[in-house]
Amino acid sequence: MCGKRGGGERIAREWQRDTRDWSDSGMRRTGAVEWGGVELRGTAGPVSAAGGSGIMAEALAGGNGAVALLCNTIPTGAVLFVIITVFIGVSGAHFNPAVSFVMMLRGDLKGGETAAYMTAQIAGGLLGTIVAHIMFDLDTLQFSVHARTGLPQWVAEFVATFGLLMTILGCVRFRPDAMGAAVGLYITSAYWFTASTSFANPAVTIARAFSDTFAGIAPADVPAFIAAQLLGATAALMLLRWLFWPSRKAAAEGDDAA
Repeated sequence: MCGKRGGGERIAREWQRDTRDWSDSGMRRTGAVEWGGVELRGTAGPVSAAGGSGIMAEALAGGNGAVALLCNTIPTGAVLFVIITVFIGVSGAHFNPAVSFVMMLRGDLKGGETAAYMTAQIAGGLLGTIVAHIMFDLDTLQFSVHARTGLPQWVAEFVATFGLLMTILGCVRFRPDAMGAAVGLYITSAYWFTASTSFANPAVTIARAFSDTFAGIAPADVPAFIAAQLLGATAALMLLRWLFWPSRKAAAEGDDAA
């Protein structure tokens, strides 16, 4: 007969195994070129969608900020669902340095692999920005003057990234098949409940610094955003460890009590 403690710890160990399988399953089946290309392409898609829809929203909303934000939100959430669903089996569909950072802290990515992921993601974000500008006949690269600074903005990015990582890691354990929908829906909602409109992604933040549009961020404000995002991601990992990842000693004690 299994007590509650032993049962909970068994679930925790299964969750830890599942997260590891999700993180590196694609890497086992493909080479660095394949998953690097997927991370680049997968990051470029949402950035291009966010940038392009932001440009379109400004042109069509007639100064109505709520309408512009809604027009920016829906395409971003939709393309996240599609991109994650299509590519999750190749690279794990991180598309976000904060996600790769957490996987490194988990021990699922080595330092070199993490650097390669992040490089591909940042390059993909810049590519997405360039593509959006070309589509709308704007200067290829610009410097944003859209100020996004101050404690409310930083707290918003912490909260947005914390919630995103909780969503991802929770789906990995309980509903991996729902990953695309869950992430897309979370980001769609976080656009509206965070003061920063939920960048929640260092690659996206860097890319938007080179777009003087509705979705942009002033380059000087980028470092604080990224710091808040990484802190939020780390906090999510720590909470999930507390909830689902007991120590080996505790796990062994649970098995003995079973």
